[in-house]
Amino acid sequence: MQDQNIIQRTSRKWELDGIYISHDLLDFHSHQKQKAVNDTDFVRLHFGLKGSYTFSYAQLGTSYSLSGHHNNIMYSKGLDLEILNTSKHIESFGINFSKEAFLKIGQNGNEVLKRFSEKVVKGENSILSPNWKTTNLYMQQVIQDIINCPYSEDLQQLFLLSKSIELLVLQAKLYEEEEVDLFIKTEKDRKKFIEAKELLSAKLDDPPTIIELSKIMGINEYKLKRGFKELFGTTIFGYIHAQRMELAKKLLLGSSKSAKEIAYETGYSSPQHFSTAFKKTFGVTPNSVRKNPDSTIR
Repeated sequence: MQDQNIIQRTSRKWELDGIYISHDLLDFHSHQKQKAVNDTDFVRLHFGLKGSYTFSYAQLGTSYSLSGHHNNIMYSKGLDLEILNTSKHIESFGINFSKEAFLKIGQNGNEVLKRFSEKVVKGENSILSPNWKTTNLYMQQVIQDIINCPYSEDLQQLFLLSKSIELLVLQAKLYEEEEVDLFIKTEKDRKKFIEAKELLSAKLDDPPTIIELSKIMGINEYKLKRGFKELFGTTIFGYIHAQRMELAKKLLLGSSKSAKEIAYETGYSSPQHFSTAFKKTFGVTPNSVRKNPDSTIR
């Protein structure tokens, strides 16, 4: 991608045998078109994490307008994109499989992956589905596991390989599900649920109640609860709990904050309640993680 419109770019990359992983954060001056062109022959797992943009994909002969929390799988020999950022901050994550690496996995997958693999074998430029799906909580957690990989050298390679395959499996399962009776029917509603999720993420220490969140979003409680679960694969309370636990794990492993400080930062009324919830989730206490970082809560 050309850099004239980019204020700041933060990129991290990992390379395995035939698998290339990237995590990018981009801040832009304004809304402008950019080009991305290369001649790689890859199956591309793409995840939009934050921000919105439109892009035209020459090899697929189509265009998409997307906002955060979306994903799809694409294959093309070569890449020719024209991208227009419609927000000034974009975060994305991608896993590119070489054709050979993908086929070793995809040809043994479910029907969704097998059909897609047949097109890859023939060298047909293709996309898994014309309808981009919302990245659910489980997929988001795997992405965060990769970004925050705690291992180095050989164990890192093994860890990233296992997580890359896990993410592909979760996508294959997601796109296998029927869409006939979806509760969320418009992009406007979908954006409201994403906004609700981001508000919860920003206020983990003191999240709004369902009644309060319902009023903020202008959605009745029933629609809020049902739509949230459909889009993210978990309840509102389940999401808050999972995010609190992931944040607590990250702080225990990557900061010098005490378990007591982390308890209050993640919204628990007491260190005892926090310790109970943490042990129920990970099978070990916060203090044991601090004393022994390799105590296997990964």
